[in-house]
Amino acid sequence: MSMITLGVDDLNRSIEFYEQGLGFPRYGHEENVAFFNLNGTWLGLYGRQALAEDAGVPAEGSGFNAFAIAHNVESPAEVEAVMNEALRAGATLVKRPQKVFWGGFSGYFKDPDGHLWEIAHNPFAWIGPTDDTDA
Repeated sequence: MSMITLGVDDLNRSIEFYEQGLGFPRYGHEENVAFFNLNGTWLGLYGRQALAEDAGVPAEGSGFNAFAIAHNVESPAEVEAVMNEALRAGATLVKRPQKVFWGGFSGYFKDPDGHLWEIAHNPFAWIGPTDDTDA
């Protein structure tokens, strides 16, 4: 997967959340879209109506969207730190970080547009990009 594009209600609010709040590195400064380079995957932000129109589907919807974006980190302490950073930036807590049934540690938040994010630590395998210094 090379990019995840989120339809957002307020592009400037979402840019601020991801760029200033979470520290995601923004690429370029287009007027109606924003891109963030996330170490192997890109995050795109685009107006909800415009994205729905581009796909040819209705923009209305509510409830669970049947997916969550996951960000895996190296330790339970880092799960807590990332979660706290997201909450300070304006995210809504969905599930406090905790030990989970599969043996890891994770929690969930929603971004300002309700997109569900899981912050997780998997003690059994690293599920994330390789560190260039490991090569």
